[in-house]
Amino acid sequence: MRATKSGISWRLFLCSCLFLESSSQDFGGQTQFICTSVPKDMDICAATLQNSVPGEDLKTTVMQLRETVLQQKETIMNQKETIRELTSKLARCESQSGGEPVDARPGGRRKDAGAKNTMGDVSRGPADTLAQLSQTLQSLKQRLENLEQFSRSNNSVQANSLKDLLQSKIDDLEKQVLSRVNSIEEGKPGLRNETEQRGRVESTLTSLHQRITDLEKGQRDNRPLDKFQLTFPLRTNYMYAKVKKSLPEMYALTVCMWLKSNASPGVGTPFSYAVPGQANELVLIEWGNNPMEILINDKVAKLPFLINDGKWHHICVTWTTRDGVWEAFQDGVKRGSGENLAPYHPIKPQGLLILGQEQDTLGGGFDATQAFVGDLANFHIWDRKLSVGEIYNLATCSSKAQVGNVFAWMETSLDIYGGASKWTFEACRQLN
Repeated sequence: MRATKSGISWRLFLCSCLFLESSSQDFGGQTQFICTSVPKDMDICAATLQNSVPGEDLKTTVMQLRETVLQQKETIMNQKETIRELTSKLARCESQSGGEPVDARPGGRRKDAGAKNTMGDVSRGPADTLAQLSQTLQSLKQRLENLEQFSRSNNSVQANSLKDLLQSKIDDLEKQVLSRVNSIEEGKPGLRNETEQRGRVESTLTSLHQRITDLEKGQRDNRPLDKFQLTFPLRTNYMYAKVKKSLPEMYALTVCMWLKSNASPGVGTPFSYAVPGQANELVLIEWGNNPMEILINDKVAKLPFLINDGKWHHICVTWTTRDGVWEAFQDGVKRGSGENLAPYHPIKPQGLLILGQEQDTLGGGFDATQAFVGDLANFHIWDRKLSVGEIYNLATCSSKAQVGNVFAWMETSLDIYGGASKWTFEACRQLN
């Protein structure tokens, strides 16, 4: 009986210890009572430690969380210090720029004092200011090119009014640019970069003035019918140009053109000629990741052209039925040659010549993935093989350059569909 009472006492004492242990480790949770039998000769503290593993795990987790919070607090303090430093630098830059900036865009106005320096305003830094002004001039240059094209094709009062307005805007911009650059150079005479940029800006302004003068002199003249380019801005199955007349039967040929594209993958199909019973009678195509190819009677030769860099390139392909010999020229230089391309097969007549699309059927079956994207100009076809010198004359815009005797590049020779557009183009004067 005494042994039993002694055992009960030990159990109650251990329950009390564990209750206190649990209470000291409880972080707002409910109180837990844990009773465990312990042999009489075993150390009570050791038994308590053995049975308090969950409490130790909880304590370790809490310590880890506490350490994480301290690290995050330190990171936040560092970020606040960085923000404070950047704010201070921005304030110094704003105070050094001084003055009331002027919006250099056409039709721009002075900014109100204290207004924020938004992305649409002229930058406060000298170098940034000149860079933005240069971009503005480039924008005006593009608008002037559009004016030239419109004025040549439509000599109207509206064209004159637009030209006069643009001239006025350029005059205002010139005064603002030169005033701004002068003030920058007076404040910082040792900056060579600003001086160089000033020279470029003045050169651009001079060019703009000269082009407007030329526009005024030649306003009564009509644009030559061959001074144009076709632009195919999107890869669609409905944008193309159709040559009004068919090709004759040919036992030799030369095809030349100017191309400009940065489309990827593949620039598409600059032209395709289909006849009844053969959709691939004569095709130039760069599709997917394949190199550019020329197809004659559905026979293929791979061409060593690299033209999808966004720059103008002059390309020519010559071919004869005898042994199917072909040659490829890029920018006046022979890049490759071969043979056995549809040998002894003459190009058939009575077909349809399409620019910008590949025909799967006669005059149709267009696939948007094979459409040409970019600019095309001076497309000519001869029924003979041109010499190396003749091709070089074409690529360098020599006065001796010839036009195609089968097809010559003329606005009146084409019908345009689907939104393809015509723009003024003069080879070797607008290149790149």
